[in-house]
Amino acid sequence: MIKKSDLIFSAITLFVIALFVFVQPVAAWYMQFNKEHGMIMSFLKFALLATLGEVIALRIQTGKYSEPGFGLVPRMIVWGFLGLAINLAFQIFSTGAPSFLAYLGLSNAPEAMKGGFTSLKLLDSFTISTTMNLIFAPVMMTVHKITDIHIVKTGGSIRGFFSPILVANIFKNMNWDVMWNFVFKKTIPFFWIPAHTITFLLPAEFRVLFAALLGIALGLILAIAKGK
Repeated sequence: MIKKSDLIFSAITLFVIALFVFVQPVAAWYMQFNKEHGMIMSFLKFALLATLGEVIALRIQTGKYSEPGFGLVPRMIVWGFLGLAINLAFQIFSTGAPSFLAYLGLSNAPEAMKGGFTSLKLLDSFTISTTMNLIFAPVMMTVHKITDIHIVKTGGSIRGFFSPILVANIFKNMNWDVMWNFVFKKTIPFFWIPAHTITFLLPAEFRVLFAALLGIALGLILAIAKGK
């Protein structure tokens, strides 16, 4: 059931997004700052937008946007650092995958990423997305799950978050049935690879932002996975 709080939450979210899209001075500032400080912006985008996805997941699961032990700030910290890793992966795979296609004989593949839409750029983008999601994404998803469990186990507090993470214990007790059969086998081929193919068709300055916006979609995925 839609509540008044949902309408307020949606209105605030849309207002903030509209500021960066339709208000020229704000959009110009974003473009300039993003160009000069890409990694800082990656941290902020994921800390805000991917955490927003988790807040939405909590709302779907419990009917509330926050609850004791949720750990909003620790989750923002985790997503901020994951954002740095994701931007790093974007730089590596967006260069390496087209170079691999060139190695296979498609000599114009690296150059195609610099221009407008072509069938070769589509192949580039699909190859970048596929290699990144098969090589990098499972590791990132596992790290995220470990930190997520750690946040819950330590009560969602800042002090608890900075306590030692019992990685081996958490790793052994994770629900690998859901991780493998849903998160890896279904979301990677059917959602993330197509979604990130679109990401790499975009101009470079918008890719990390679009990927962070996908964090909202991730919230829905997390809600489904939690249900399982």
